[in-house]
Amino acid sequence: MIEAVKFWNEPNNKSHWDFEIDNDWRKFGEMVKLAAEAVKAENSGILRVMGGISPIDPSFIERLEGYGALADIDRVAVHGFPLDWNHWQLNQWPDKIAEIEAITKLPVWVTEVGISTFGAEEVQEFGLRRTAELLIGRVERVHWYSLFDLPMAWGATTRHREAEGSSYYRHFYMGLIKEDGTPKLALKHFSDFTPEFGICQWFHFNDARLETAVDWLRKLGVKKLRTGLSWADWLRPDAHVWFDKMMKALEEFDLTVTFCFTPEEKGIAPHHTSAPRNLEEYADFCVEMMRRYA
Repeated sequence: MIEAVKFWNEPNNKSHWDFEIDNDWRKFGEMVKLAAEAVKAENSGILRVMGGISPIDPSFIERLEGYGALADIDRVAVHGFPLDWNHWQLNQWPDKIAEIEAITKLPVWVTEVGISTFGAEEVQEFGLRRTAELLIGRVERVHWYSLFDLPMAWGATTRHREAEGSSYYRHFYMGLIKEDGTPKLALKHFSDFTPEFGICQWFHFNDARLETAVDWLRKLGVKKLRTGLSWADWLRPDAHVWFDKMMKALEEFDLTVTFCFTPEEKGIAPHHTSAPRNLEEYADFCVEMMRRYA
């Protein structure tokens, strides 16, 4: 069932929001404000979560507060990858949480935390255990990113791709399970931290891994799952068939569903990171998904 909805994903990250169009996030703040109001009116019992920020930046939350974007938000979310992309150390997790807590009364969720096996599987194995020690009991929600490695043929959602060097290729090694289905070393430990640890697993349109994912989540004792419903995908032909199939398969889990990605024809620029030309249309999509699946 849907327990919570998130508005966008990593909005302060250039790979997920077009700064050139909205360099002060004013349009983004207004979009979230409209969507949160609409979702609250539709079903006030479902938690409304500000899209997980990456990097963890208190000033970004303060900016959104100033725009009134958090007026109908119940939680703020952060993402952290200190052994792969962030310029801070793993043991600083409690300090990074405290930085956000210092500037908002809203509880903080960690909706993506993960460690790649780009260098060695043992790094992820250690990192999983240490992350659990630092975050279980410190925040009310943690989602590990992710269950599966990203298939190499799909490409990662970043602006400069291979030009980013090893930063780009780390995207393909974040899973507990390799692309060919082989478990990694950390997988055997994950059930030690469930159900406190959830999983964040994105599913692509018509993703053939869906049923396998459900089987693994059950084996691991996962109760809380984060995934996404793409506004851009919703405009594909017969999209409802895939959306219905995915949401039916995942209904046994407590779901945090992220609403994100602008359809090219709806954006100020023809790109999924663009601000929509009509901000209310994003709110309309959120409400439509609530009516269909909540």
